[in-house]
Amino acid sequence: MTPLHTLLAGPHRRAGTALRAAVLAASALAVTAAVPATGAAAGGATAYDCLIEPARVVELRSPVAGIVQEVHTQRGASVRRGQPLVSIESSVERSAAEAAAFRAEAQGALLTARNRLAAARDKARRMTELHEEAFVSAQARDDAQAELRLAESELKSAEEAIALARLEHRQALDQLGRRVLSSPFDGVVVDQYLYPGALVDGGEGRKPILKIAQIHPLAVQAILPYRLFPQLRVGQAVTVRPEAPFGGAIAARVRTVDRVIDPSAGTFGIVADLDNRDQRLPAGIRCKVTLDAVR
Repeated sequence: MTPLHTLLAGPHRRAGTALRAAVLAASALAVTAAVPATGAAAGGATAYDCLIEPARVVELRSPVAGIVQEVHTQRGASVRRGQPLVSIESSVERSAAEAAAFRAEAQGALLTARNRLAAARDKARRMTELHEEAFVSAQARDDAQAELRLAESELKSAEEAIALARLEHRQALDQLGRRVLSSPFDGVVVDQYLYPGALVDGGEGRKPILKIAQIHPLAVQAILPYRLFPQLRVGQAVTVRPEAPFGGAIAARVRTVDRVIDPSAGTFGIVADLDNRDQRLPAGIRCKVTLDAVR
């Protein structure tokens, strides 16, 4: 068994540079020799060791501190993108959102300002007409015009207060929404770390609540000898053969080709996307990959 084969058989789950670094640390032999072929597939193409991994793995943490109120899923369950997975206790935030909604819908101050403006406009018009007929002084006319301008300012303030209340309502809803954690993609729940009643703290480095993995598509990780680099390109077809008891030949396409070759080991990494919409294959199994255009 080659050093790379031993590495892929273990619990290692990192791609690209991290895999190559581990190969270098495994033995002096891996430093001086390229990754060897491990067999031949039908048609004479060389098969290389690979590992089938989830496309993405995410540990779901709360962005806010609080008490876990409910976990809406469990280990091993399938989840859909946007599906609520965890609820953090939110009675205070819900009350704040309801109060903000009431302020955003309140119309009393706005109606008062509109009525005052209408009355001031009528008064200013009458005073102007009476002044033209010399029934009132210029001072009375000017006072009416000043009252009109003040009423216009009060209406503007009332309208701005309504707009601000609506923004505060939106902010309160956003704060409330942060207390519901949803799945970022379609996948499965790998593990559950916290349960209802547990205290959670926000921020990186805190204990996660759930771990979820995307298993469609799957990511096929392989380390190849550098001599194959000129023949590989993104989008190229490859054939993946999972280990027993799964078996079979499955078509995949190269998603990533490392642009930096490890000069010590003489290797580089590739990642291929493997269709798994029927979820027939689990992640974390070994495989052989055949580069269809390489002999």
